[in-house]
Amino acid sequence: MRRVTIHDVAEAAGVSLATVDRVMNGRPGVRKVTIEKVKKAAETLNYKPDVFAAGLAKKRVYRLHFLIPNGPNAFMEDLTREAMSHAQTMSGDRMHVHVEPIDAFDGHRVAGTLAILDRSVCDGVAVVAPAFPEVRAAIDRLQDRGVPVVTLVSDHPSSARQHFVGIDNVAAGRTAGRLLGRFLPRHKAKIGLIAGSLGLRDHADRFAGCREVIERDFPHLELLKVREGRDDNARNSDLVKKLLTDHPDLAGLYNIGAGNRGTIAALTGSRRAGDIVFVGHELTPYTREALTANVLDAVIAQDPGHEVRSAIRVLKALCDGAPIIDDQERIGIDVFLKDNLPELAAIGGPRE
Repeated sequence: MRRVTIHDVAEAAGVSLATVDRVMNGRPGVRKVTIEKVKKAAETLNYKPDVFAAGLAKKRVYRLHFLIPNGPNAFMEDLTREAMSHAQTMSGDRMHVHVEPIDAFDGHRVAGTLAILDRSVCDGVAVVAPAFPEVRAAIDRLQDRGVPVVTLVSDHPSSARQHFVGIDNVAAGRTAGRLLGRFLPRHKAKIGLIAGSLGLRDHADRFAGCREVIERDFPHLELLKVREGRDDNARNSDLVKKLLTDHPDLAGLYNIGAGNRGTIAALTGSRRAGDIVFVGHELTPYTREALTANVLDAVIAQDPGHEVRSAIRVLKALCDGAPIIDDQERIGIDVFLKDNLPELAAIGGPRE
């Protein structure tokens, strides 16, 4: 059978080739009724775009922008390093990756950064998106301008973003709750909670997952009010010191976000690290050392290299109108104790 082409779709829909191209690539400037007409014609004809041939013919360059939080966050530093590495290695493959630092706790600035992007400067955006209304609106407007957006690490599901690249943070929080419940004794005890901000979706989801498991399966454990340290080491250190002072019977600690260096320092300085079950996130040199020193009991981790590679693949697929392979892009949750730490050279290696 002869292959169905874009010309066949244009003829069946009664529109120009340019209109079909705009519809198939999700670009603006086409009326809703025309979009529906083109999509119906494509579906009826079972039209499948030859993405590879089209990209080859156009010699397309993919300009991808990664908006990643700056500041003393070891995991975000790893994520930035991975993105910068890919920016260097992929430049010869018509793939240009630009990394833009943002303040994830300032929704207006993140929205402002998104507002100045359009198809003249980039073809796709990956953003660690704080869950503020102004950020959602900025993502929606960027999508309307024809630039596909994926959220990275922290999701904004109420927005028009096209894909989320990251772990299931509710499941990660449930994992933390299960670890705390199993590690702590079976009598009444208090657990301190520190988040960067519950305004970050990943932190809010982790808290919800942890609370669900503790309240359902370990009701003898009391979750104290969440303290917010903005992922800052000095603030986290102060928060932990105050927790230890206000609750001398504290038995558990869950650091939902970053700022582990400050948390570790405060626990170590208090000389109570051996008495408190401490669960945190992300395998960095600091959390690795704390695991081996018996300050941290467990670390729930995600692979920043996998996330960057996944975001690049997903954005390229969205630019091309190609399918996304869900199994390949699923980001796994790792749990590390001092007994199963990977070799240093293996951290960040390909695992997808």
